[in-house]
Amino acid sequence: MPGRPHAVDNPPQRVTLKFLAEYLGLSPATVSVVLTNSPHASTIAQPTKDRIWDAVHKFHYRPNLFARYLQTKRTYSIAVLVPDIGDEFSAMLISGIESKLAEAKFNYFVESHRFAPAQIENSPDTLMDRQVEGMIFINTPLSRRMPVPVVAISDITQAPDVTRIVIDNDKAVLLGLRHLKDFGHQRIAFFKGPERNGDTEARWAAVLRAGSQLGLEVRPELTASMGSYFSAGEVSMMQRGYEAAMMLIEKGRDFTALLAFNDGSAIGAIRAFQDRGFMVPGDISVVGIDDIQLAAFIAPRLTTIRQPLTVMGAMAATTLLGRIAGEQISEETIVQPEFVIRESTAPVKC
Repeated sequence: MPGRPHAVDNPPQRVTLKFLAEYLGLSPATVSVVLTNSPHASTIAQPTKDRIWDAVHKFHYRPNLFARYLQTKRTYSIAVLVPDIGDEFSAMLISGIESKLAEAKFNYFVESHRFAPAQIENSPDTLMDRQVEGMIFINTPLSRRMPVPVVAISDITQAPDVTRIVIDNDKAVLLGLRHLKDFGHQRIAFFKGPERNGDTEARWAAVLRAGSQLGLEVRPELTASMGSYFSAGEVSMMQRGYEAAMMLIEKGRDFTALLAFNDGSAIGAIRAFQDRGFMVPGDISVVGIDDIQLAAFIAPRLTTIRQPLTVMGAMAATTLLGRIAGEQISEETIVQPEFVIRESTAPVKC
């Protein structure tokens, strides 16, 4: 039964755990156990749990995080380190991370290092000063062991004890090249990713394997690099793709299709081809990798290999929470891509 009748009529300006306990006629410990979903919550009857949550919603109760820290000596917070918080690749991953952390009632900090070497080196220590319980690195190098669990997406870490969430680059590239070959394309140009980028080496090795498997020649003169990881803060991936496509055209357009490193470089390349008077896909077919939201809205809509970025972010958060809880977690999780056919590819002209 609820405790004091006047509690409903005159709730305090800030509803406290003590107030909820008095209103419900329960001990503060019982209410706390339910709200924090501690292991002891399984011993509490479901009707009691329902009453507690009804009161939480009725009075718009918000837990006192500082009191929670004093009680548990935990911060329930993690850090996310990204190259650029504004790029769509990172934003989609963060969206997935946020959804899972919210379910677990964890807070998170996001820090962007903008590809600056000093910032990359110092950011982990700065974030540790905030007493985070774990970290997620998105396409960010790490060379030393951290005192908390670390999960990496698009991995370029060299540190020990890092758990990785990575796309199956072999399958991704094979899907794209098989699609182009089925459309009759034999002279295919390639964009190789930035040096020291998370997926660059694995994806390029996949290109060489898939080309050999499908009987497609990977010609050096039809290959353009996206530069270096650390210069990405100065030149966008779309601009890099634009410039690389212009360079390939200036060499002499001896290709009918392009497999780009990612969607950003593919979108830049399409703009370059169009500026030089070529039709996409009439003259040149283009395939990207990622399936960022913009890919479905450019003209032509981009055919691409989808990385389920939001899902991968959620997987990273779930994995990190499991490690924080002391669970046994696989060192690497390989995520399967999906081919998305839109408007930027067509059969080769006879």
